[in-house]
Amino acid sequence: FVSSRTLTARNIRLPQFAACMQSTISKRLRGFDAPTVWSEFTPLSQQHKSVNLGQGFPDWGTPDFVKKALIEAITADCNQYSRSAGDLPLVQAIARHYGKLLNRTIDPLNEVTVSVGATEGIYAIMQAMINEGDEVVILEPSFDIYPATVQMAGGVCKYVPLELNPATSEWELSMTKLEASITSKTKIILLNTPHNPTGKVFKLSELQAIAAILSRHPQVTAVMDEVYEKLVYDGRTHIRLASLENMWDRTLTVSSCGKTFSCTGWKVGWVYGPEHLVKPVVLANQWIQYCVSSPTQRALAQILEVADQPFEGHPSYYHSICASYQRKRDQLAQSLRAAHIQPHVPEGGFFIMADTSLYAVPEKFILQPGPTGESPVTRDWGFARWLTVEEGITPIPPSAFYTPETRHLAANLARFVFCK
Repeated sequence: FVSSRTLTARNIRLPQFAACMQSTISKRLRGFDAPTVWSEFTPLSQQHKSVNLGQGFPDWGTPDFVKKALIEAITADCNQYSRSAGDLPLVQAIARHYGKLLNRTIDPLNEVTVSVGATEGIYAIMQAMINEGDEVVILEPSFDIYPATVQMAGGVCKYVPLELNPATSEWELSMTKLEASITSKTKIILLNTPHNPTGKVFKLSELQAIAAILSRHPQVTAVMDEVYEKLVYDGRTHIRLASLENMWDRTLTVSSCGKTFSCTGWKVGWVYGPEHLVKPVVLANQWIQYCVSSPTQRALAQILEVADQPFEGHPSYYHSICASYQRKRDQLAQSLRAAHIQPHVPEGGFFIMADTSLYAVPEKFILQPGPTGESPVTRDWGFARWLTVEEGITPIPPSAFYTPETRHLAANLARFVFCK
């Protein structure tokens, strides 16, 4: 029970509390207390008991061989601190795995390090490499952690939009615009392939063009977020920028176990590349994380070995999970078409961006204020509300992954996940 006097006193103090918070929070965190797209659509989905196709995590059980490996690691008492740069069996397994894929010998002690998921790996890279005012080039639409990690390092984001070609339904990157975004302050180009949320898988010709741009700007490092690397469809091949001529020494590649092995809560990721780029990340992570969970690292070392073996009638676990996701993608794409929503069928990952322009969005869903009080909201935001409330399906409005200047590019789009 709280008395009215207490409530009144607390209300009087609220502005003082807000002012105090603003005066104590660092500039690196300014704006982080603002509500996000998840703040609205997760509760809205729960309120209306909708099918939530917004959040990107699998809702089925983790594979038995993955769970078994963790149980074995715990019972074997791998429960104390591990090596800060990564448990030795795991970095060795990662070096072997990517050494085969890149056709090179990777030094597990100096060219691999382990992070608390890919997100923390990217955070550590920014902390290790970015000085105040340095610029990082990011493609739009972008995963929302990218600008946050840049901001916390004191950097500045420069955005280049992927552009949807209506004739081919493909997302294209203008190499002219990409190179024009690079200045003397540019330190990093951050790329994601397969790309979240568009599902674009960068072609060899595109990666070669990016490599040519990097060759003309020697101060720039490529950071490749490749967490969806095993989820590439229709016979496509995931090509790593680090595999191209002269690109190993210019590239840090980030990946993780969560998406591939349906264990997003494990939060084990890794960064690999040349020693001169990996070493600063190791130095930063000594003071950020010290080390990653020891039993999950030891388990993952075993999992990486098992995943290459035949699995449930497929040449490997990777073939199996890819085939499963492709079936789910095709099923959701078919359902969207039946609902007169045109999917831009993704080449990889587990998101579908779809064209909703055939639907008229009732005005009330657009005029209702957004999470930060703005009204009207963008059309895609209103559509996602309408679909949740009236039809029982929750997508995510892609404008959340754009800057205010380019949000209009998402007006007729919605993002749906098929990891369900």
